[in-house]
Parts: sequence; structure tokens; C-alpha cells
Amino acid sequence: MNSDYSGGGDPAKSLELLWGLQSRPTRGPKPALTVERVVEAAVRIADTEGLGATSMRRVADELGVGAMTLYRYVPGKGELLDVMLDSVYAEFPRRPVEGNWRAKLEEVALENRELYLRHPWMLYVATSRPPLGPGLMAKYEYELEAVEGIGLTDVEMDAAVALVNGYVHGAVRSAVDAQRVIQSSGITDKEWWLAHEPLLDKIGDVHTFPLASRVGTTVGQEFDAPYDSDHGFAFGLARVLDGIAALLADR
Repeated sequence: MNSDYSGGGDPAKSLELLWGLQSRPTRGPKPALTVERVVEAAVRIADTEGLGATSMRRVADELGVGAMTLYRYVPGKGELLDVMLDSVYAEFPRRPVEGNWRAKLEEVALENRELYLRHPWMLYVATSRPPLGPGLMAKYEYELEAVEGIGLTDVEMDAAVALVNGYVHGAVRSAVDAQRVIQSSGITDKEWWLAHEPLLDKIGDVHTFPLASRVGTTVGQEFDAPYDSDHGFAFGLARVLDGIAALLADR
């Protein structure tokens, strides 16, 4: 269960920060920081140490200031997380793509994948109440352009984008979790399977589980591992796009 979620702070204060509407600090000494510097430090910590390490105190230490100083710029962790998310959404490249809707929507998926791999902490933030900042809005606009004018209603356009993004989120999170297991255990998946091969040979009865034995062996020989995230991602994305193509064909 996610313990971090967007929209957990004061919505009005988050929107002020997201759109640069907040007043500059007037009390105390001359401001030594900016909201942008605070957010950059927080994202840097989340990228390298994880979201759990990104406390207000930890960000203050990173910037070399007292924790109370941050509250002159960001009201709290909830608002900070909203701005962190929008700042990385603003990194979305929004590259122009030649071709039909399928090529454009595939590019949307690949760009989202790149973003998650660059900032894996994003995968562990619930965003049912998304930060409606300029970064997110520009990203959403670009994603909708991929399916504009292809025969979908506005509701279906939103659903198609959500379907692709949901697939990417799940696929990348599985890949990131698998990589974390390797880092934590200190051994690769291949090394783990080889170490347990004698036991697996005992329970892997080809007569009792003929399909599992055949398919599992074929996959292992193909990828030298029980699973290949790149192949799985490409295969799954193609099937998602096939589903949208079938819907359009029915029209």
C-alpha cells in the first residue's frame, strides 16, 4: 500500500507553488533559497536515496540550512511532493513523431517509461489527486494530441491515454522491483536460479507440469533469465495498442 500520495497538502498552497503565485518571503533575513532549489534538492535525494529519505530535514541538510528555513518556501512535505512531481513531469520531452496515432502513442509510452526509470520513486506515489501544475498539464496535452482526430470521443481519448500510462506504470514498476531485488541480494536472477537448480529439478516434474516445464525452459534459453523486461514491455504495449486499433476498426 502506498504511503505517499499527491494532493496530501493544502491544495491552494500547492497550486500557488506550482504556478508561481506565492508571495516572496518578507520576514527574516534576505531569502537565500528559491522554491526551485528546494525542489531540485528534494528530487535529487529521492532519485538517489528513495522517497522515504526525502524529509524536510533531509532536504534542509542537503541545502545546508536549518529545517525551519524550508518552511519559508514550502509549507510541508505534502506540498513539496506535489511540486516534485510536477517538476519531473516538466522533463517529459514531448518529441514530435511522424506517422499515425499508433506511432505517436507508442512514443508516449516510451517517454513515460524513460521518465519512470530516471525517477523510480514516482512509481510509489499514488496520484489519483494529481498536482495540476504546468508540467503535468503540458504532458497531458501532448499525450492527448496522439489520439486527437482518430475517431474517439473525448472520454475515450482520456481513457486511451490512461490505459497506456497505466500499462507503462505497472510494467516499469515490476522491472524496477526486480532490479531492486538484485541490488539488495547482491546476486543476479541467473545466479539465483543456478544456485537453486538442484531443488528445482526435484520439483519440476515434466510429466506433472508439461507446459510449465516446456515454456519455462524455452524462455530461460531465450533470455538467459526467467524474464526479459524489454521484451515483456514491447510485447505488452503492442497488445494494448492492438486493443485500441480494434476499437477504431469497429467504428
